[in-house]
Amino acid sequence: SVRHHAPGHRAHESDALSMAVTVTLGQLAERLGATLRGAEGKVISGLATLQEAGPEQLSFLANAQYRKFLAESQAGAVLLTAADAEGYAGDALIVANPYLDYAQLSHLFDRKPVAAAGVHATAQVAADAQVDPSASIGAFAVIESGARIGADVSIGAHCVVGARSVIGDGGWLAPRVTLYHDVRIGKRVVIQSGAVIGGEGFGFANEKGVWQKIAQIGGVTIGDDVEIGANTTVDRGALSDTLIGNGVKLDNQIMIAHNVQIGDNTAMAGCCGISGSTKIGRNCMIAGGVGMVGHIEVCDNVFVTGMTMVTRSITEAGAYSSGTAMQPAGEWKKSAARIRQLDEMAKRLRELEKQLAAVTQTANVSSDA
Repeated sequence: SVRHHAPGHRAHESDALSMAVTVTLGQLAERLGATLRGAEGKVISGLATLQEAGPEQLSFLANAQYRKFLAESQAGAVLLTAADAEGYAGDALIVANPYLDYAQLSHLFDRKPVAAAGVHATAQVAADAQVDPSASIGAFAVIESGARIGADVSIGAHCVVGARSVIGDGGWLAPRVTLYHDVRIGKRVVIQSGAVIGGEGFGFANEKGVWQKIAQIGGVTIGDDVEIGANTTVDRGALSDTLIGNGVKLDNQIMIAHNVQIGDNTAMAGCCGISGSTKIGRNCMIAGGVGMVGHIEVCDNVFVTGMTMVTRSITEAGAYSSGTAMQPAGEWKKSAARIRQLDEMAKRLRELEKQLAAVTQTANVSSDA
């Protein structure tokens, strides 16, 4: 069953979230299990950086390079480790991992609008689609035949959920997300604007210079607690499904080709390109701009640094890099010139090695005589 808003009515923001959130330091300490150093009743109404925080804002120190801003910060209180709290005169919440606790508190102060349950009057919902009454379907969204939308799902304006696609409980789609047909999404999945899930993979067969299209008859299966960034694309499988594991985090503008498999809790930064049928293990970190050729495997617990081109399988956990680091343009031009000369230099080196071996052999023969 579905519910519709009155004509022209738009999903409204929660009144509670449209107002400023205010809590006390004592309440925050209790929430985090932190050691409080300061006034329990001090009011905190937001989060900010050390440089920008005011007297009613909470900040944090998680990176040593920002320690220089701590003494002069105007923050009402700061999340600090016990070591960093030594010598700091201001109010503090002392915790083991300030960045993790900042992440937890960020949700408390998040002002993202919360849509009301129901289906907007301008949305198009197929008669045989199943939409939980607690779900919110935004303006001009399209829910196609056989689709299933779980409890507490939020579908933004102008989204398309294709035929027979499934969105698990607690999912959140920003405006203009497109799911093609036969896409299966787990619980609490977040997908940002412009993402396209289930597009046709790049599959063609060449016959005498003419490309013949291969039908992409697989789908996409996405696990629980996945986040997919803006304008990221996940192509459907050619035969079996493209698979995204539980807890995977994909940044903006990533290309995941057909039949790729990504293991649980792997995170991938922006502008990566993963070619078809590549398998990436669990708990990997793939930095920005990384490219991977198709039909390779990357084992668990691998870290690939930015702009690396992965051209073969990785079978041992660890960090991997390729490419050259930045240097002044003049030095880089000299290096590039040397690279072009490497083949000729290698040939000359081999010839010199042969000559040295011949001289050494002659000297040994003379010594024996």
